[in-house]
Amino acid sequence: MNLLILTGMSGAGKNTAFKMLEDMGYYCVDNLPIQLLKSFVELADSDAIHQKMVVGIDVRNGTAMKLLPEILQELDDDNKHFKILFLDAEDDILIKRYKETRRNHPLSGRERIAAGIQKERESIGFLKDEADYVIDTTHLLTRELKEELEKIFVDDAEYKSLFVTIISFGFKYGIPEDADLVFDVRFLPNPYYDTELRPFTGNDKPIKDFVLKYDEAQIFLAKVTDLIKFLIPNYIKEGKNQLVIAVGCTGGKHRSVCLADEIFDTLNGDESFGLKIEHRDIGKDALRGK
Repeated sequence: MNLLILTGMSGAGKNTAFKMLEDMGYYCVDNLPIQLLKSFVELADSDAIHQKMVVGIDVRNGTAMKLLPEILQELDDDNKHFKILFLDAEDDILIKRYKETRRNHPLSGRERIAAGIQKERESIGFLKDEADYVIDTTHLLTRELKEELEKIFVDDAEYKSLFVTIISFGFKYGIPEDADLVFDVRFLPNPYYDTELRPFTGNDKPIKDFVLKYDEAQIFLAKVTDLIKFLIPNYIKEGKNQLVIAVGCTGGKHRSVCLADEIFDTLNGDESFGLKIEHRDIGKDALRGK
């Protein structure tokens, strides 16, 4: 039997993951009382019909969560093999998701949502430490979460514990709050002041030609990509799940977009981590009529 224990932070996407795994052929049981886990596994292990199973366990089990480490150890001692998938997200994103759905956190009671999230992290933190797979959904679209799950549980691809997001932005709209590394490229000549180039973005060839013709841009790319390639394996070794690399110029339309694309192209193809790119502010000047 192929048993997967699905757990993680409330609001991180467990319900969505359950539906996706069910579509992948898994038999799914959500919110199983922890006291029944061992008996359920023994029963399922003797059932040849359901060879791929997912059991959802989270803080809805209340104080029974403290029993889980011992039960998991007993399963391991009995050679009942299982994997743990832990879904996580940054606190501010979890709060935002709860506010959008107008639901209360299961542990918040009459307190603020943030208090419930803190209690939950304290309750299930040990599961994240023990997890075989940790997926941070902070920056993942539903489609991207499905792709990650399919890579692991359908394609049997090597699990990528680190997901790297490269984001271009404009300083006049603020630095991304979740950025781990921030690079300021305002030292380069600005194509905005060329009226013929102004309508284009950093995704367009005229802007790329303008920005990349400067030696300073090439030196910057060489040094930054060398730094990132040094950092990534060390972040992976330390168990980091998300890395956000932010590249900023004045408006987030020209220089930062071009250079973020170049960094993405250089890193793309490395199978040791996941990778995506976002251009946060690329269209804001057009929307404001500037």
